[in-house]
Amino acid sequence: MFTSFHEPATEGLRFLYSDDGYHWKDAGKTFLKPAIGLQKVMRDPSIAQGPDGIFHLVWTSSWRGDKGFGYASSKDLVNWSEQRFIPVMEQEPATVNVWAPELFYDSTAKQFIIIWASAIPGRFDKGIEEDSNNHRMYVTTTPDFKTFSPARLFLDPGFSVIDAVIVQKAAHDYVLVLKDNTRPNRNIKVAYGTTALGPYTHVTPAFTDPFTEGPSVAKVGNDWLIYYDAYREKKYDAVKTADFITFIPLDKEISVPEGHKHGTIFKVKKKVLKKILK
Repeated sequence: MFTSFHEPATEGLRFLYSDDGYHWKDAGKTFLKPAIGLQKVMRDPSIAQGPDGIFHLVWTSSWRGDKGFGYASSKDLVNWSEQRFIPVMEQEPATVNVWAPELFYDSTAKQFIIIWASAIPGRFDKGIEEDSNNHRMYVTTTPDFKTFSPARLFLDPGFSVIDAVIVQKAAHDYVLVLKDNTRPNRNIKVAYGTTALGPYTHVTPAFTDPFTEGPSVAKVGNDWLIYYDAYREKKYDAVKTADFITFIPLDKEISVPEGHKHGTIFKVKKKVLKKILK
């Protein structure tokens, strides 16, 4: 399954599905219309399943102004709980935005990690981008989506960064896939860590062209597939890697429905998909 939305992001949660991780189809409808946040949009939907089988969903609820993100849960991806707004940056009054919250279940610590990008003008050195577009990654953790740790800085790589995704390769072996949001780069890189919460270091050179964002990672066979939004070309693209060092383009081997935007990939049992399609 691949969470999705279509611009202008007011209709809500969509799904793509695939049997092989390479060829995707659209489930053909929306499943949760956004009802919270200043702009009541649903951008960048991210889903992770807990050990109890419950699916947890977080999303960007506004372009600007919100100091938190949207949250809902579901047992089957069809019927959803009441939507909640999770405030995470209220302690920083100058916060411009909370973008692309990304869920990761840390089975070692038995908690969910949520990372997102926020810009706080004047806080960090910047490039040629506006101060209100100078992002760093922040984090909170929760065992149950009722209590949350205080938000703190997660990643400051020395440049504006958004759209980060935590990947566990093996025990004590983690990768952070991220977008360098500085001008003129706006491309995707990786960094490495020994725990899910980092620190992440040794940021690599970019493995995508400029004007790419929204990476999502799936393990398919022995390879890791990294999908990303090549937004200037208005298409989704991908690379594959076995080691997060060498990246092989996959543009001729994948198919992604037109209109699909920034989501996360996760596995479900076939009975879950059957209910969605029904």
